[in-house]
Amino acid sequence: QVQLVESGGGLVQAGDSLRLSCAASGRTISSYTIGWFRQAPGKERQFVAGIWWSGGSARYADSVTGRFTISRDNAKNTVYLQMNSLKPEDTAVYYCAAGRTYLTGIAADYAYWGQGTQVTVSS
Repeated sequence: QVQLVESGGGLVQAGDSLRLSCAASGRTISSYTIGWFRQAPGKERQFVAGIWWSGGSARYADSVTGRFTISRDNAKNTVYLQMNSLKPEDTAVYYCAAGRTYLTGIAADYAYWGQGTQVTVSS
């Protein structure tokens, strides 16, 4: 089993930055792809970014490309999502997830999920 805990969310203004962290416990995540997803009220959960277990490959949703950066530190069992130039439409609960998959953007492909952290961007 893998337990994931997100942190770093908060209330910011448009144009600000936040860095989310996803800390894993229970088992090393070094062999898992880690994805970040988000869900806004009344909307489906959507893929934001994913990183391959080695950190050598990453994938981003078009809406965040150039603004968000995903990274991982396997020694710390932690994955990060650096979010710059935040927009009001980035407001959502952000979840990290772990799965034995290759950078898929499909939520069902990820077996383990955190509880989420709220990000609110005011205009």
